[in-house]
Amino acid sequence: MIASRVQNLQPYQPGEQPKDRVYIKLNANENPYPPAPAVIEQVCRHAREHSLSLALYADPDSSQLREAIASHLNKTGGVMASCNQAAGGEKDSSLPQPISPQMVFCGNGSDEVLSFVFYAFFDGDRPLIQPEHTYSFYPVYAGYYGIPLKKIPLNADFSLDLEAMVQAAVETSSSVILANPNAPSSLALSCHELREFLGRLPQDRVHVVDEAYADFGRDSALSLLSEFPNLVVVRTFSKSLSLAGMRLGYAVASPELIQVLHRVKDSFNHFPVDVLAQQAGRAACVSTDYYVECTKKIVAQRDSLTSFLRDGGWQVLDSATNFVFTTKEGVSGRQVYQELKEAGILVRRFDTAGIQEYLRITVGTAEQMDRLKAAFPMN
Repeated sequence: MIASRVQNLQPYQPGEQPKDRVYIKLNANENPYPPAPAVIEQVCRHAREHSLSLALYADPDSSQLREAIASHLNKTGGVMASCNQAAGGEKDSSLPQPISPQMVFCGNGSDEVLSFVFYAFFDGDRPLIQPEHTYSFYPVYAGYYGIPLKKIPLNADFSLDLEAMVQAAVETSSSVILANPNAPSSLALSCHELREFLGRLPQDRVHVVDEAYADFGRDSALSLLSEFPNLVVVRTFSKSLSLAGMRLGYAVASPELIQVLHRVKDSFNHFPVDVLAQQAGRAACVSTDYYVECTKKIVAQRDSLTSFLRDGGWQVLDSATNFVFTTKEGVSGRQVYQELKEAGILVRRFDTAGIQEYLRITVGTAEQMDRLKAAFPMN
């Protein structure tokens, strides 16, 4: 009755979404702020003034959206790059190689983009190298497509063991995928560290840097695309651009690799990005000022929460994301998670060996963080 390949599939488990009451939802790394007003206006205007477009298929190649993404990245280097410049930081948002629309691929959320990436660039005859603790969808896709995985343990401080990852990749002539900043650890590699790492990997394999949280940090692999034609950078509108409910993500790579992703997409779903999502994405790309302010608020609350927890004796990793990863010796992560849930606050706990006592807490608004602090069992 059921295909044999389905028997051993282990589906992805998202953060829970209980319906029994209204919760402060800090378990899915969603943005606590709504999309930019221009996004709402554009979506409503398009639905009202171009209603026939909803009865017709969308542009299968998301051409105008790809142009908007390329322009956005060329002008800003990303939301956080603009934040750093606005704050007088030293980061230069310019990219050494302008990104053309032909270097952008759009999909129905970065998860779908990752699925196409796995199918297009990773084979079943050699292991894919990934950190042991990282985005938990990677093993799901590996199982879905029959790709063997080799998980490299993290260092004791939860940083990536780059030396071990390079060694594993070279020994097996394999591809590497990593999230930067990493999840759930929240730690990030610098651009210099990424350049050194990518330069030591097999150059005849495609390597992937997943930048779902890059706009909350300082560095991006986008600036390395001109040096590494075998690099794919995956990004999303879900986090810094407040469009998790719209499902919109993209990859940036050489035009040759992007064409491969289009071939895979057109063999699966010719029209993955719907009409309104394309409109929302285009409007988001020109609303940088709004998203800079939202991101700065999130970063400020992240730093405040980190200080609060550390003052209470909790260990908190240095986050470059919109969440913190925290634990306290002698304290049950499961118990704290449950106490917060009973108080109407959802955080994320992974029942995974090595991180089971840690909590991943999404950064919310100032009001949400005040309520979290008031409810947090510090002892």
